[in-house]
Amino acid sequence: MARPVNPEFEKTKVVAENRRARFEYFIEDRYEAGICLTGTEVKSLRFGEGSIAESYAEVKNGEVWLVNSNVPEFSHGNRNNHVPKRPRKLLLKERQIAKFHGAVERKGMTLVPLSIYFNSRGRAKVELALAKGKNNADKRSTMKERDWKRDKARIMKDNG
Repeated sequence: MARPVNPEFEKTKVVAENRRARFEYFIEDRYEAGICLTGTEVKSLRFGEGSIAESYAEVKNGEVWLVNSNVPEFSHGNRNNHVPKRPRKLLLKERQIAKFHGAVERKGMTLVPLSIYFNSRGRAKVELALAKGKNNADKRSTMKERDWKRDKARIMKDNG
């Protein structure tokens, strides 16, 4: 029997987060994907090192790849250490890959990694989002909304 899919992913340890993505894009759908890593990459991620700030995902030959993500070399690794910025394969079902391919090709959407984390079973996962880019006016309205929420919280705290 299949395990029920939880709408909110079980994140026990978040390693890297792309906070800029929520500012730059309208997030439409979020997916959880496995990631192919070597042993030293897993060890480096377990130490909390890694960055996905300037990374993106792309569909090539029926596979999804995480490009430009930085997992630094493991400090106690030997000469078989990994390359820090190599493309890493993401593990998804064929229907999800087809959906991503169609959305990127037809609708002009982007595959953005939101975070890399370890789930409750200790597996490294990537939270991927299908997103549409914001223009400058949208970004300004997002900043205005965020500032108002901060001011409102400050006023509420002062008055009561």
